[in-house]
Amino acid sequence: MNRVALIGRLTKDPEMRYTTNGIGVTTFTLAVNRPFANQEGDRQADFINIVTWQKLADLCASYLRKGRQAGVEGRLQTRSYENQEGRKVFVTEVVADRVYFLDKAEDTRENDQQPRHDPFADPFADPFAGTGKPINITDDDLPF
Repeated sequence: MNRVALIGRLTKDPEMRYTTNGIGVTTFTLAVNRPFANQEGDRQADFINIVTWQKLADLCASYLRKGRQAGVEGRLQTRSYENQEGRKVFVTEVVADRVYFLDKAEDTRENDQQPRHDPFADPFADPFAGTGKPINITDDDLPF
């Protein structure tokens, strides 16, 4: 069985990239506190690399930011590659199949002064509330 569950905070904003086939992949690092303190009484953290794919990658890139708390479920994966110096580099990462956004988004987009709607903070909240823009809906848009 290969299953991992983590809760931590992002150390920097997620990085979104696309494969040559156009599939989205987002990577970020999660700082996960250890359950004990060291001899000086300080808490330490492990920095775990996380990878998400496709729709989950889009959601993580859109809603996660540095400092946000997130829960991650997935599988542990190891891989290796040769770097530019010709040395073999080993990578261990969690390939996430679920990401939980555990705190409320309070940031805004750089070019937009309206707060972003976070569908995971309150799934019943009106995503159009407070925008001040009319919604153009015709009878043809309704499914009934």
